[in-house]
Amino acid sequence: MRILDRYILKSVVGIFFSCVFMFLFMYVIIDLLSNLEDLIKQRPPVELLIQYYLYSIPGMLKEVAAFSCLLSTLYAFGKLNHSNEIIAIRSCGQSVFQMARTVIIFGIIVSLCMFWLGDRVIPKYSSLALKTRLYIEQGTKKEKKHEDITNLTMYGTRNRLFFINKFHTNTDTMERIIVLEHDEHQNITKKIVANKGVYSDNVWRFYQSITYNFDKAGQVIDEPIYQEEEIMAIPESPVEFVSQRQRPDFMSLAQMDDYIWKLSKSGANSIIRNLKVDYYQRIFFPFSCAIIILLAIPFSLIMRRRATGLSSIGIAILVSFLYYILNAVSIAFGKGSILPPVLAASLIHILAVIFAVYMINRLP
Repeated sequence: MRILDRYILKSVVGIFFSCVFMFLFMYVIIDLLSNLEDLIKQRPPVELLIQYYLYSIPGMLKEVAAFSCLLSTLYAFGKLNHSNEIIAIRSCGQSVFQMARTVIIFGIIVSLCMFWLGDRVIPKYSSLALKTRLYIEQGTKKEKKHEDITNLTMYGTRNRLFFINKFHTNTDTMERIIVLEHDEHQNITKKIVANKGVYSDNVWRFYQSITYNFDKAGQVIDEPIYQEEEIMAIPESPVEFVSQRQRPDFMSLAQMDDYIWKLSKSGANSIIRNLKVDYYQRIFFPFSCAIIILLAIPFSLIMRRRATGLSSIGIAILVSFLYYILNAVSIAFGKGSILPPVLAASLIHILAVIFAVYMINRLP
């Protein structure tokens, strides 16, 4: 590696890790202060609080990594510009891409690390963090807080997949239910659709249910069976439905892909579309770190030389705000069926790369 590359990279990396540490510290302090009243009342063990924040670190890293990349690149290159070092480097015949290649490679490495964290580490530790937080919040409560759970799914016995639009935990009542039964080869054999299900006397009663039977080719056989009320042979209790529910944010990409494939046979098209958008978002979002470095380079080189620090922070806030707002709009278009899921998740990243390359090529 050239001396120049090491000099620029050392500056960016140092600021990057400083930003990450500062943001993580601020997150913990703000979260503690915002929940201080509840913590004083509940008085959880210090070890439990430390455990909760340790479990939360991977998820926090994913949130702050891109902004840290942006701020460190803006500040490092802005400082070089302020001290006229950029002019000296360019006068030696170095293009902007040659000058910044090690920083771009660093951004790609950070993106790959965030991708690995998002797929292998964050789902597991986010689940543990949630359980720890619930334990802290409910540890001193005598009664369990009831909640209405929407879009609940669970894999049950007999190779069944349950999809429930709404589950009322206080009354043990389900609304708009779809039950899919599969054989050992994951071919659908039966589909039950019910308007409501109620758990009483240790049995599930489904109301306004329609049962479809399928052959090995996936075609409906015989006429659908309609029943106003039906007692279902479902051994799972309401507690098991709540404890074993599937949450996409706690799944790896492979688990999400398998989950979407199985759910695709339920006919819940809007839910499937939303899950596909979230799936592709999980793939593309980590690469924001590398893309946002590309965006930061031209902005840092056109900053006014007298205001490097404040300008870096201001431009970082503006660029990240626009980036995430446009990304949220694109995701909303995908979930609203305006854009295909893969395009909705990748559109802002593609446009950002094109805009960054255009801005860099326009630099004098």
